[in-house]
Amino acid sequence: QYKFRDLTIEELKDVSKTYPNFTFSMNTYTFKDGSQKDLLNFSGTVPVKYAGNSYNIPVRLWILDSHPFAPPICFLKPTANMGIAVGKHVDARGRIYLPYLQNWSHPKSTLTGLIKEMIAKFEEELPLYSLSSSDAARQSELLSYIAKITEGETDMKSWSKTGSRNEGCFNKITVVGAGDLGIACVLAVAAKDVADKVVLLDLSEGAAKGGTMDLEIFAVPNVEISKDFSASADSKVVVLTVNSLGNAQTYLDVIQSNVDLFRGIIPAVSHYSQNAVLLVASHPVEVMTFVSWKLSSFPKSRVIGVGANLDSERFRYILTNLLKAEVLAKDAWVIGEQGEDKVPSWTNCNVAANQTEAMAARNSREKVANRAMEVLKGKGQRSWSVGLSVADLVDSIMKDKRKVHSVSTLAKGCCNINSEVFLSLPCILGTSGVIEVVRLEEDPLVQEKLQGSAASIHDLQQQLKL
Repeated sequence: QYKFRDLTIEELKDVSKTYPNFTFSMNTYTFKDGSQKDLLNFSGTVPVKYAGNSYNIPVRLWILDSHPFAPPICFLKPTANMGIAVGKHVDARGRIYLPYLQNWSHPKSTLTGLIKEMIAKFEEELPLYSLSSSDAARQSELLSYIAKITEGETDMKSWSKTGSRNEGCFNKITVVGAGDLGIACVLAVAAKDVADKVVLLDLSEGAAKGGTMDLEIFAVPNVEISKDFSASADSKVVVLTVNSLGNAQTYLDVIQSNVDLFRGIIPAVSHYSQNAVLLVASHPVEVMTFVSWKLSSFPKSRVIGVGANLDSERFRYILTNLLKAEVLAKDAWVIGEQGEDKVPSWTNCNVAANQTEAMAARNSREKVANRAMEVLKGKGQRSWSVGLSVADLVDSIMKDKRKVHSVSTLAKGCCNINSEVFLSLPCILGTSGVIEVVRLEEDPLVQEKLQGSAASIHDLQQQLKL
């Protein structure tokens, strides 16, 4: 059934000669659409040197019937005492993603060349780690499920609820990413006391270090640190703080690295917490919120970006406390996209008695807004300040406050925007996420800026590989 049988056999001979530990077989592979095929595949270990130590990383490669004109499908094959270190080249299911696969082109691309790049990338970022005895016990329960995935026999949705770790916490929040921002979010959310448990998913390789080590040392109440996605099961809110730290050269490459990273994270967390609100704090927030929405298949109301919440709260504070414009502050918002292109806007403003008064009121308001925005420009967004903003949003969601926040939400249909992009707009938040988008005062200049942001973001998204 292989269209290019002789070429395929020659390649497999080269693999066997270079890596004699691999074993070959023919098995049934089930694709995402449910279709099945009997495919050649081979399993074994590849030698990897990392931090002065040598490791044998177990892998399995499936050869498509159009080989060598199509790349193989590659998976890790973790044993019971191994955990998958999700990264830019490996997702939570153990599926392997490499530039070599994305750029596959016969005859330049070969199986032995692929394995060499696999080894090189794994030496930069080890894809597996050793589990503790307690984690290994949990992992053994999941191992048959993982094996089925890597053999193409099932998909994420077939895993039963009995596999999740529900420890009786009715209000659980998970923060994904143990960098400075992730730890700041954990501490700020814990200080708000809105959850029975806060889980910090540390996806970095190796043992706990830096801030996560300090969290363990000083034992923050109701905070759990884990590398296991099942620890996030049944979370009400999942906060995404991870950003790829790869060696990308262009801005597009940086974003693509983040997309590759999210491809391994979002399906896992959305599987374990199918009713959660996803709150995205990764950069660029508008694009990564869109990516999270697409990868999770959650309704748009339950995928939110932190957006301009911090800027809006600062803007209103400046108006009230520094410029003494309390009446204006009540209806003031910063909207659009994060960065230099954010714009001030207003809701629920009283309409003046006549056109002259309306023009005078608008001019006065714009002057105050411009002064406030100038002050706002001098305020950076450090990890702890973003963490406080995240805790503010989590508080509104968990407590169903129905409070208005400027957050990244799907903007299609607003201000004549026809593309699927996320922009910050004033939204009423509750336990189900965005309940309603608050209507803005009609302002042609604001609408023009929002449309410009939407166009540039959409253009960027079109260049990404999801």
